[in-house]
Amino acid sequence: MGFFYSVLVLVLVLSFVASVCSQVGDFVSIDCGGASNYTDPSTGLSWISDANFMRHGKTAELPALNETGQPYKFSRYFPAEDNKKYCYKLSTTERRRYIIRATFLYGDSDSDDNAYPMFQLYMDSTQWSTVTIKDASRIYVEELIIRAPSASIQVCVCCASTGYPFITTLELRPLKLSLYETEYEDEYFLKVAARVNFGALSSDPIRYPDDPYDRIWESDLSRRQNYLVGMAAGTKRINTTKMINTNLREHPPVKVMQTAVVGTKGRLTYRLNLEGFPANARAYAYFAEIEDLRKNETRKFTLKQPYVPGYSNVIVNIAENANGSYTLYEPSYMNVSLDFVLSFLLSKTQDSTRGPLLNAIEVSKYVKIFPKTDTQDAVILDVFRSMSHNGEWEYEDGDPCTPVNWEWVKCSNSTPPRITKIALSGKNLNGTIPSEIKQLDQLTELWLDGNSLSGSIPDMSTLTSLTILHLENNRLTGQLPSYFGELPNLRELYVQNNYLSGDIPPTLLNGKIILNCADNPGMNTVRHNKKNPRLVVLVSVVGALAVFVILLLGTLCLLWKHRRNMLHDGSQEKSNSLRINSKSLTPHSMRVGSSIIDEALDLASYVTLAELEEATCRFSKKIGEGSFGPVYYGKMKDGKEVAVKISADSSIDGTRQFTNEVALLSRIHHKNLVPLIGYCEEGCKQVLVYEYMHNGTLRDHLNDSVKKRSLDWLSRLLIAEDAANGLAYLHNGCSPSVIHRDVKTTNILLDIHMRAKVSDFGLSRQANEDLSHISSVARGTVGYLDPEYYASQQLTDKSDVYSFGVVLLELISGKSPISVEDYGAEWNIVHWAKSLIRKGDITGIIDPSFMGAFKIESVWRVAETAFQSVELHSISRPRMHEVQIAIQEAIKIEKRSTSLATIESSSSSSATANHLELLSCSMSGNSPNLPLAR
Repeated sequence: MGFFYSVLVLVLVLSFVASVCSQVGDFVSIDCGGASNYTDPSTGLSWISDANFMRHGKTAELPALNETGQPYKFSRYFPAEDNKKYCYKLSTTERRRYIIRATFLYGDSDSDDNAYPMFQLYMDSTQWSTVTIKDASRIYVEELIIRAPSASIQVCVCCASTGYPFITTLELRPLKLSLYETEYEDEYFLKVAARVNFGALSSDPIRYPDDPYDRIWESDLSRRQNYLVGMAAGTKRINTTKMINTNLREHPPVKVMQTAVVGTKGRLTYRLNLEGFPANARAYAYFAEIEDLRKNETRKFTLKQPYVPGYSNVIVNIAENANGSYTLYEPSYMNVSLDFVLSFLLSKTQDSTRGPLLNAIEVSKYVKIFPKTDTQDAVILDVFRSMSHNGEWEYEDGDPCTPVNWEWVKCSNSTPPRITKIALSGKNLNGTIPSEIKQLDQLTELWLDGNSLSGSIPDMSTLTSLTILHLENNRLTGQLPSYFGELPNLRELYVQNNYLSGDIPPTLLNGKIILNCADNPGMNTVRHNKKNPRLVVLVSVVGALAVFVILLLGTLCLLWKHRRNMLHDGSQEKSNSLRINSKSLTPHSMRVGSSIIDEALDLASYVTLAELEEATCRFSKKIGEGSFGPVYYGKMKDGKEVAVKISADSSIDGTRQFTNEVALLSRIHHKNLVPLIGYCEEGCKQVLVYEYMHNGTLRDHLNDSVKKRSLDWLSRLLIAEDAANGLAYLHNGCSPSVIHRDVKTTNILLDIHMRAKVSDFGLSRQANEDLSHISSVARGTVGYLDPEYYASQQLTDKSDVYSFGVVLLELISGKSPISVEDYGAEWNIVHWAKSLIRKGDITGIIDPSFMGAFKIESVWRVAETAFQSVELHSISRPRMHEVQIAIQEAIKIEKRSTSLATIESSSSSSATANHLELLSCSMSGNSPNLPLAR
C-alpha cells in the first residue's frame, strides 16, 4: 500500500511540474526599453526585449535601486505633445483567460514634483487605468484579468496630463481551467485592485514560481502609503510548514495559505484603499485553518462590518466549511459594489473559543469593455495602409478611433465608433481605390488627392453621408459615375488632373455640387463650360444685390432706432441696452417682428429707482462689495427681503455683464440658483435685485474662525451638493447649456437654512454662443481659473468643473485658494494639496476644525473628485453631473449608521455560505450596472 501511495504522489507531482512547465512556456515577459533577452535569476522567468513589439519612443536607463531586479533597468518613454497612442500588440488565443500586467518605474528621483507623469493606459479601446506617478522609486503595477476577445490584444499608453507616457515591463500570463470565470466576461474585464497575503513572513511579494500562474500576492507588511491601515488590537501573525489543500476554484499558492492573521481578542479589522472605486467588484476571501485546535476548541466568526443582511449573520466555521483543517475554504461574492475606502471587520461568535482568521483576500474591479471601431471600417483602413510603404502615418498604433483618432481619420461618437473622414492627401498611395470603400456608409469626407491611384472610380453609391470627395491629381481612368449627382449630401467633387473620359453626367450640372473636372484629356467638358458660367454669374449678381439690400435696410433701421431713443427720456421706459446685447437661452424663441430680449424683459420684473430707494432707505445699508459693484440690503413693500446690486462699471463691458445676467436669470430657474427679483435701468444706473441670502457667502464662513467651527463636514457636503446641483442644471438642464465662468466660494450664497445657491452670472455664456471676439483679459478669478484658458482664451463647462474642484479643496481644508502665508512656494491650494497627497499625507489637507468628527472615507471620496476636477487638461476632468454623484455618495457614507457593533450575531444559525460577501455595497454611483449574483 505504501509503495502504491508513493507512486501516486510521484505521478501527481510530475503532472504538476509538467503543467507548470507548459504554463511557463506560454508566458510573455517584455522588458520595455531593454536591449537584449535574458533570464531573471530571482524568478527564473525569461524576458525579451521590446524591439520587435515597438518601433516608437526612446529608452531611458533607470538608476540602480536595491529593491528592483533586472527587468527594472530600463523604461521606454514616448512624446507627450503629439496626441498619439503607442501600443504593444500581444498574440492571444481567443476566449482564453489571461493576466495582463504592466509596470511603471519612473526612477528619476531628481525630477521636479510637478513634472511627475500622469497618463492613460488602455487595453484595446477600453481605458484600463490612469497611471499617476507620485513616488519616483516605487514600481506601479496595473493588472487586468481578461478573456481574450480575439487573436490579439493591444496595450496602449497615451494622453499625458503631465510629464510623458512611459512603460517599464509588460507581461502576459495565460490561466488554466476556469480561473476567474465570471458570467459578465463578455462585457467586462477584471482590474485587480488588491491581492493581499496576510501574516506574510517578509515584506516581499509572493509570485512565480510559488504561484504557477505568476500572480503577485502583496505582503501585508509592505505598508505602502495609503494601502493597509486600521489593524485591530490583538491581531497575531501565524504560519505553518504543513501542506495546504488549495485544489479549489482559484488555486491560490500554498505558500500564501501557510500564513494568516488571527484576532486573539475576538476581532479582526483592516481598512483597505481601493483605487478607482466606488465600483462593482468580484471579491474573494481565503480561509485555511493552520492551527491545530483541540477537541473542545472552535473557530467561528461572522462578517460584522460592513453589515449586509443575509450575509453578516452567517457563521463561518473554517474546518467545517472546508471539510477539515489545512484545507482551503474560498467564500466569495461575485458582484458587490465597494467604497473607495473599504473597512471590514470579522468578529467571533459567543460560543467560539478562538478568534477569526484570514489568510488572504483578492478584490477585482469590473471594467466595462468599450467596443473597438467597427470591424469592416477597420479592415478598409488596413487596406489603405497597405497601399503605401513610404510614410510614418501607416504605422499608427492601436484602434483607429479610441482613445484618440489616428492622425488621418476622424470618427463618430457612436457605439461602436464609425469612420467619418479619411484624409490621405499626398501619402504616396499606389493601386486602385479599394472597392470595399462602399461599406463606409458613415463617411462624410474622403481625401485621396495627390497620390498615384489608378483604375476606375469604384461604386460609392451607398455613401449617402458623403459631403466632400477629393480625387484630383491621380491617374484615374474611365467615366465619371452619374450616381455622384444623386448622393443627397455631396457638395464638393474634385477630379481634375486625371485620365477620366466621356461626358459629364447631367446630374452633376444642376449647380448643387461644386465640380472641378479640368485637365482630364479624354473628358468632354464642352457642355459643362457652355452651361454653367452664365448660371454662376447670374447667381453671383443676384446674391450680391440681396446682401446689399439687406445691409442697407439694416443700417436705416439702426439709425431710426437710435434717433428714437435719443428723443425719449431713459427713465420713462426700460432700457434698450438689454434688447441689443442679450441672447436667448432657447434657440426656438426668435419670432418675426420681435427681438429675443423683448421676451426676456417680459419674464423679468422691472423695478423703478424710486421703489429701490424706498426699499433700501436710499441705499443706506451696505452689505457687501462684488465685482459688479456695491450690494445693499432692502425690504420691498410686500415684505420681501432683497439684495440690491448697483453696477460700478458703466462701460460697454459692464453693460454687457448687466444685460447678460438679466437675460440669463429671467429664463433659468432652479432652487440652487439665486433668483433674480427684478432689475432697474434709469439714467446711468444699472441695478439688479436678488433674493436676500441671510447667511452671506460660503467664503465668509470659511474665513471666519467662529463660523467655520459650526460648519461641520456634513454641512459642507450639503453645501457642496447644493452648488453642484445648480451648476449641473446650468450644464445639463438648460437648452442650450450655460457656462458660469466665475465659480468661487464668494459666488456661493447661503440662505437662512444654510442651503447654498449659486450667484453672479455676469460672466456666464451659453455653450453654443458664437464668441468671435477673444479678450486678452482673464474672465474669472485668479486661483479658480482653468489653466487651459491662458492658452485657448476660451472657458468651457470643464472650466466650471475646475473652479468647483478648487471650491471642494477649500471645503476640505478650510483654506483660501491663494495664500503665500499658507502655501509658501506652492502659492495656491491646488499645488499645495497635490504636494501633500504625493507624500501620502491625506490628513494634512483636512481642516483641523473638524476635530475628527467625520468619516475619513467620505473626505477621501470628495478629495479624489476634487483632484480629478483640477486636472491640468480638461479632457481628464469629470463632468459636473459626475461630481454631483460623487458628492452624494460621500453624503451617504457620512450619514451611514455606525452602530454595527450592536447587531447581535445569530448563533443559532448553522447554515454554511457557499458565497460570503466579504466586502459590501453602499454606493453604485459610477459602478457598472451589473445584476447582483448571490
